[in-house]
Amino acid sequence: MSSLDQNIASEETPGTKNFAPFAITPALEAEATKRLAQFPDQQKRSAVLPLLHYIQHHHGFISAAAIDWVAATIGIEPIKVLEVVTFYPGFRQSAPGKFHIRVCRTLSCAMGGSYELMEKLCELSGIDRSHADSHHHPVSVSPCGNFSVEFAECLASCGSAPVCMVNDDFYEGVIPEQAEALLKKYS
Repeated sequence: MSSLDQNIASEETPGTKNFAPFAITPALEAEATKRLAQFPDQQKRSAVLPLLHYIQHHHGFISAAAIDWVAATIGIEPIKVLEVVTFYPGFRQSAPGKFHIRVCRTLSCAMGGSYELMEKLCELSGIDRSHADSHHHPVSVSPCGNFSVEFAECLASCGSAPVCMVNDDFYEGVIPEQAEALLKKYS
């Protein structure tokens, strides 16, 4: 396996069961046509970000097949798409859980107990974060595939720390003792 193939490969997680495999659909092709039409021919690569956002929103993560499709659609090398995927921490290369929890770890939240909150969420959901790293594989998934966690940089509510998000739902002042109730809300 080449170095590029190793970096593009999407790690299989229990969360994979929650998302349809990447497929080229009429809706995806229509989105690509719409996005590409917004840019002059010599700047088609500017459509990389909007296409990746669309794919992650509909498929949960950016797979190797999605990277190859975006590259072919825009007419660039897959490494150029991979550079974007690996540069921005908001893009995931492996499937998260059905309910993805992002816990803020910046100074205010860390002082407010975000690391303890993360420990409690992992304990209650059975998540092992021992193999997580902050950039390449930040997402850890529960064995059942229902929950995943990752640390996030500032979620913009320092005055109500610690904060977290479950999918797109925002929670302020979440202390570790509230972790069980938070998880039950999504069970």
